[in-house]
Amino acid sequence: MHPILFTLIITPLALFGTSQILVTLGNTSGNRLLEYYGRALASFLALILCAIYGTIASAILNVFGYGGLGQWTTARAFKWTMLFSTGVWFEIEDEKDWRNTTRPAVFVGNHQTELDVAFLGHLFPKYCSVSAKASLKKVPVLGWFMALSKTVFIERKSREQAFAAFDAAAEQMHSNKQSVYIFPEGTRSYYDYPDMLAFKKGAFHLAIQAQVPIIPVVVANYSNVLNVKQKIFRAGTIPARVLEPVSTKGKTKDDVDALLQEVREKMLTALKDLTEHAREQGVAVQEPEKRPNGPAKDTAVTTGMNAAA
Repeated sequence: MHPILFTLIITPLALFGTSQILVTLGNTSGNRLLEYYGRALASFLALILCAIYGTIASAILNVFGYGGLGQWTTARAFKWTMLFSTGVWFEIEDEKDWRNTTRPAVFVGNHQTELDVAFLGHLFPKYCSVSAKASLKKVPVLGWFMALSKTVFIERKSREQAFAAFDAAAEQMHSNKQSVYIFPEGTRSYYDYPDMLAFKKGAFHLAIQAQVPIIPVVVANYSNVLNVKQKIFRAGTIPARVLEPVSTKGKTKDDVDALLQEVREKMLTALKDLTEHAREQGVAVQEPEKRPNGPAKDTAVTTGMNAAA
């Protein structure tokens, strides 16, 4: 076997084996740092592996005219890889299968940690993509994957450019029947209690311009599964819920504030309810230890839509 090929095969296997050893040692010794870093390493490897797969799969799907399935198939691969390597699973309650029967739509969800990327593997319906800053097109591999998988790119250098970009994004959604998923908080909160940061308006401007429904999605607080500040990363099943779509038919930009408030209130109510169940299951901490003081981290993916505040 060629030395380079051998290295490409053995290195990820060795790293994965190391991650599982760390997790096992952490579990048996009660050392949560070993468990945390073991699962963090496994998650990173899963992300890299699925990103490579996604780029190749999206290129092939584009050849046959199915590029819009690129992020769906990549997200599904990440879902199963994360279950195998970290033991994390999301249990989604979708009473009337809204996520698979409403298309196109703008999905909006709360944003807690990096683990939300794994949640997308459970939630994404076919022909759905994230939104992203237009500058990410130039990033090797990631930019290729996003372009091939029909990512909705938004230029956000100015308010005017962002609004103009919504027209193109709305047209893309209708012509491809492509839904888009946006984190309206724009940043990860890292909260250990059921709450959300203030919403930005981009997702709501887009939904109104495209005249497509908004589908709110809520994931229970899971700070007892992943807590980056306290270096906790455990296996667990995290509850989530898809809420009833909110129509934007006939609404204009003058309705953005009221629409945002309506959606946020519904999501916050559901978040508190879900977190009560998550606490019973040991997924969320019983009482918040400390409320965050510093600013949450910015998220490159999906903040493009949040430029128009």
